[in-house]
Amino acid sequence: MTLHALQAELAARFAAQDRASGAAFLVSVLQEEVGELARAVRKGQQEHAGKEAVDVLFLALSLCNVLGQDAEGQLRAKFLQRPMGDVTRTWTDLPR
Repeated sequence: MTLHALQAELAARFAAQDRASGAAFLVSVLQEEVGELARAVRKGQQEHAGKEAVDVLFLALSLCNVLGQDAEGQLRAKFLQRPMGDVTRTWTDLPR
């Protein structure tokens, strides 16, 4: 399954509710989930971190649906279709 297909399935199931909740609400919940992911990573809770990462992915895709954005297309354009040096140029803490 492609990310595009997954995003479409999530839209079919959740888009009406997500639109009613609104982008600002989804961002708020996304921030909460990122915090939970960070805590799980800090504590070395690998399985729990994986579940929290899925929550983050779900909310990011839901937000893309509300904003009318193609997550797969955006990911490909931003991270796969540009030279690695362009992608990482501003990542000052990246090990070289």
